[in-house]
Amino acid sequence: MAEPTSPRARLAVKNLAVAYGGNTVVRGVSLAVQPGEAVALLGRNGAGKTTTLMAIAGAVAPAGGSVEIDGVPVTELPAHAIARRGLTLVPQGRRIFESLTVRENLALARRGADAGDVYRLFPILAERGRQLGSTLSGGEQQMLAIGRALMTRPTVLLMDEPSEGLALPVIRTIGELIQELRREQAISILLAEQNLSLALGVADRVYVLERGQVVHEGPADTFREDRDLQKRHLGV
Repeated sequence: MAEPTSPRARLAVKNLAVAYGGNTVVRGVSLAVQPGEAVALLGRNGAGKTTTLMAIAGAVAPAGGSVEIDGVPVTELPAHAIARRGLTLVPQGRRIFESLTVRENLALARRGADAGDVYRLFPILAERGRQLGSTLSGGEQQMLAIGRALMTRPTVLLMDEPSEGLALPVIRTIGELIQELRREQAISILLAEQNLSLALGVADRVYVLERGQVVHEGPADTFREDRDLQKRHLGV
């Protein structure tokens, strides 16, 4: 009888390395995200979380390793080509176009998606459609950044610190959205986050980075319940 095969990962990162000015800041990172799975990428400030996400998304050129989407290598592709393969990054700090309206921000990212789907998830954006991005609250800007990413119809969504600077009700909304995207659209999510409550509340598994290396991998439930593990790796 043939051995059962494990499902192919939606996102597979193997031995990823990134260097700046001759200094290697991400060292041999390997991780995987299955279809419809949420994975948290944890670590202290400066651990390499943002650099890892940017390298996966093609925004930073890796010094080594590979990235695959549904088994297709994308490491050498430019960022816009990686996005066409279904991978989109919601960057840290939102980075919306503040001089454009909400509608214009969404239209720029459109690739087959309908803004109506974004407005269903974030009704406040429909109300703010004619407003400039600069006039939105921090929470509304984050909703717009996520909505803009969803306009590309991603199968893999990278989210870098989506809770940063936001009030608790908005953080809860983002957590509920992540669960809905997984459940309703089977989107795979890799979430770099300092807010442990959010990250461990939505994730199936966690990877922990220290000095650009994976030092822990395991179920989110185990990490949530093990305070010694949290203190050892995150100092909390």
